[in-house]
Amino acid sequence: MKRDNNPWIQEVVARYERPLCQYACRMTGNFETARDAVQDTFLKLCREDALEEDRIAPWLFRVCRNRCIDILRKDKPMQPLTDAQAEVLPAPGRSPAEETGLRESVSILLRILAQLPANQAEVIRLKFQQQMSYREIAAVTALSESNVGYLIHVGIQTLRQQSAQF
Repeated sequence: MKRDNNPWIQEVVARYERPLCQYACRMTGNFETARDAVQDTFLKLCREDALEEDRIAPWLFRVCRNRCIDILRKDKPMQPLTDAQAEVLPAPGRSPAEETGLRESVSILLRILAQLPANQAEVIRLKFQQQMSYREIAAVTALSESNVGYLIHVGIQTLRQQSAQF
């Protein structure tokens, strides 16, 4: 389906910009680099001739992932996300007490998640942060659906075991 109209592009950007920035920021470790990768992703979308509606999310995340990998290959190794950058990413709407409790829990899980093998951490983020199906994750990562399921299963087991220690 040809996408020439600005409203469609604006709708896709409004829907996917934040999740793509979060995903790219986790991959690159740098918020500005992540924004550049997301911008490149949307520019590529504007040049795309045909894209089915149900394939938009996997396509965007795949293109963004590939761009992040290209950037990481050219730049220095991945840097951890700073607390100041992490404060910019979460969505508003919770009370300060809820937000504090959530941040502490998330911080613990992110520290544990950072210790997982990269492929496990990536599929867990796509599943739970981006609410993607196994099929969509497989399309993004070029893994089989069964491999995605295995990586998520093993990663969640590790997260449960290690988070129980806190």
